[in-house]
Amino acid sequence: MKFTVAGAELQKALNRISGVVPSKSTLPILENILFSLTKNNLRLAATDLEVSMSATIDVKGSEDGAVAVPAKRIMDTVRSLPDVQLIFHADPSSNKIKMITENGEYNLMGESGEEFPTIPQFKAEEQMALDGGMLKALIHRTIFSVSSDELRPAMTGVLLQLKGSEMRAVASDGHRLVRINYENLKPKIKKDIIIPAKALALVSRSAEETQNTMAVDTSHVQFTFGNTTLTSRLIEESYPNYESVIPLDNEKKLAVSKDLLLASVKRVSLYSSSTTHQVRFSLKKNEMLIAAEDVDFGGEAKEKIPCHYDADTLEIGFNSGYVVDILSHIESDDVVFRFSSPVRAAIVMPASQKENEDVLMLVMPMRLNN
Repeated sequence: MKFTVAGAELQKALNRISGVVPSKSTLPILENILFSLTKNNLRLAATDLEVSMSATIDVKGSEDGAVAVPAKRIMDTVRSLPDVQLIFHADPSSNKIKMITENGEYNLMGESGEEFPTIPQFKAEEQMALDGGMLKALIHRTIFSVSSDELRPAMTGVLLQLKGSEMRAVASDGHRLVRINYENLKPKIKKDIIIPAKALALVSRSAEETQNTMAVDTSHVQFTFGNTTLTSRLIEESYPNYESVIPLDNEKKLAVSKDLLLASVKRVSLYSSSTTHQVRFSLKKNEMLIAAEDVDFGGEAKEKIPCHYDADTLEIGFNSGYVVDILSHIESDDVVFRFSSPVRAAIVMPASQKENEDVLMLVMPMRLNN
């Protein structure tokens, strides 16, 4: 196997797929990237057996072949090189790899390309085009709320519900929930799928601003962006009935500057308990008091900020980290909270919704420390 390639082009392709490679695996072959050359077309592939990525680049090929290359070493080497022409040569009998530049030579051991796991064969049953900006925004505003509890596998991914011209994305870890509705799309997919968080994080890194394609079959989802393809196994579980936890009677409405509240919660939470991270919202007419107390170490802080609130007085406690996360993922200058009681979930929404988009977030309260 032998080809010549621009170092910058190789690095760009490696950067796109390297996130799939596990740092440590019970199968050492997975810590490699498969290089496959056919004429002037080089395909790079990586997999952790759940998520697979491949990228193709044009090279000047002179000897076809395939070899599994240690991912970390090839990444570190190419990243440290200036943008120079690189001659890559792999001996098919020994899997010894030699990389030659104008000023240097680098030798490493690869493994047989035949030992590398087969990338899943994907036959799209349904597919749709997605705008890159919308796709990245969807992932950014849902993935933070995904659960890491492997005992609840369905909640370790993002639920996509596709129906007609609408798409709904849902993520929850049991403490907070995000639900985003998109309208006036032209999807050809009509089904519910749960996509693992790792796959979506990689999609976010690779999605292009122009059209990207999402396709599904019975057990996998595939995203295509330019010369890069990501294929992931779907989470084949039933997603919990999230609608049942979204309250319908939260009549107490608070409107407040997002940046003002976010900065205040961050400061005050520095004085919260290191165990509970609790902050307390005390609401009365057009006034909001944010307070925290650390009983163990004697710390205490409180701040008042202006707001619009004309319902009954209310005191409610939250984990400050959850509040910060939610506010950090809302794209508007002002936010609206809707409350019912100190023990019922609070709804959080942007004060103004974008066209064809409806964002709703939910955060569960904590029992107040009296």
